[in-house]
Amino acid sequence: MRSFTLVQNLLTALVVPFLALIVGLSSLPGIYILFKIMDLFGTSASTFNQIDSVPLEDFVVVGIGLGMGITAWGVTLVISSGLLGGLFRPRLEPGRYPLKSFVTIQWAWSMIFHRIALFFLPFLVPSFIGNAFYRMSGAKLGKGVQINTAHVNDAGSVTLEDGVVIGGNAIINAHLTEKGELVMAPVSIGKDALIGMGSVIQPGCVIGEGAIVASRAVVPKWTKIPAGEVWAGVPARCIRLADGSKPEQ
Repeated sequence: MRSFTLVQNLLTALVVPFLALIVGLSSLPGIYILFKIMDLFGTSASTFNQIDSVPLEDFVVVGIGLGMGITAWGVTLVISSGLLGGLFRPRLEPGRYPLKSFVTIQWAWSMIFHRIALFFLPFLVPSFIGNAFYRMSGAKLGKGVQINTAHVNDAGSVTLEDGVVIGGNAIINAHLTEKGELVMAPVSIGKDALIGMGSVIQPGCVIGEGAIVASRAVVPKWTKIPAGEVWAGVPARCIRLADGSKPEQ
């Protein structure tokens, strides 16, 4: 147990320089674009030595360069985080693992890449770049999937079939901790299902084809929602059956 704590503290201390490394390296394309644009319009850094005499057009050039550079940095950061997250993610089978174990450390370390991507990922969803990030992180996405949230956690344990729509700021978790254990429980969402804005899908849930989870609903862990049904509330309950009728109270 002492060795576990030692390794945990060591890896925690390494997070900050590792974060700085990833963020710094991802900024290189943005820096290149900034200086390339400045060079294209004949603007140099020395122009700003006397700020009061700098022409307005030079500020415009630098502003455009900064905007494009920051965008390039953000996209590079998200893509590199997805690649590294997919490369280093643990291939854990569904089940329970001791919370104080090296398996948990490996899982927690892999989650850092999602945290790094959150610097810019919220600006890239929904888009093909956001979907690419989740695919690289291990998520199984069907055709026409639209993800409007940056909070699909444990992407390697999430399956979204064809036509699924995930609403803005929805949260999907495929893990939980309870009774001193890390529980990995995959989430599966069927074809053409809709997960409403701000809703929460807890670990182990299976959402059927064409089902709807209303906005801000919280679907409890290991819930199975049949195809075509509509669920709402906290905790979520069925409010409409697949045939359009209301469930018996």
